[in-house]
Amino acid sequence: MKKIYLMIFSVMMLVIVGAGCSSDEEKSAEKQTQQADEKVELTMSAAVSLQAALNDIKTAFEKENPNVTVNYNLGASGALQQQISQGAPVDLFFSAAEDKFEKLVAEDLIEEKNGIDLVGNELVLVVPKESDKEIKRIDDITKATKISIGTPESVPAGQYAKQTLENLNLWKEIEGKLVYAKDVSQVLTYVETGNVDAGLVYKTDALNSEKVDIVATAKEDLHDPIIYPVGMIKDSSHPKEAQLFYDYLQSEDSIKIFEKYGFEDLN
Repeated sequence: MKKIYLMIFSVMMLVIVGAGCSSDEEKSAEKQTQQADEKVELTMSAAVSLQAALNDIKTAFEKENPNVTVNYNLGASGALQQQISQGAPVDLFFSAAEDKFEKLVAEDLIEEKNGIDLVGNELVLVVPKESDKEIKRIDDITKATKISIGTPESVPAGQYAKQTLENLNLWKEIEGKLVYAKDVSQVLTYVETGNVDAGLVYKTDALNSEKVDIVATAKEDLHDPIIYPVGMIKDSSHPKEAQLFYDYLQSEDSIKIFEKYGFEDLN
């Protein structure tokens, strides 16, 4: 009888232990499912000149990664860099100038290994459609009554524009005609609306406008190289997802989108 009782007891214990293990496994699986379903929002501060391309990339990325939403904080690279330096909660930074990016590296807010020079651009002179100012090349900019460029201290396109005009010995002659803008998008708007006779903007922005004509492209030796570095912020709240999007920006699909909008692949 004792043997029978022992056998029954042993079987009962096995059933109880098995049920406990099964319950633990179910809880673990449920927890993993909940984690997989968690919604994560990333914030990328990016140069406004990247807007069109980044919107297409966002759509494609979120389709492949439905649990991750990418929000863009667009503006002039200098202003965005200052925001990050002052503690703005950002996961990635996509700059239109290397010097703004390198400031964050120097401040240990971006690790050098987590950044890459991704795409390049060109600086072009644009005028309103059907302009009668006879502006056909950059030297002709002196014929304009009003000229717009980005504020050189905070807008990389403005910095490149100033370098170009100084190297052509035109800066002093046209400085009094300048209308400064908060970013390259605003420069383009001023030209589109006819508020100025000409403006210096990125080729990618000009290509997306049906209201301006590109009349000249600045030679590369007239300004610093126009390079767009991108990197992950060291203290990102979502490092795993930030890495995922950072890698996606470098993918073949993303590069094709950048090229579609006129950017040059640097890798």
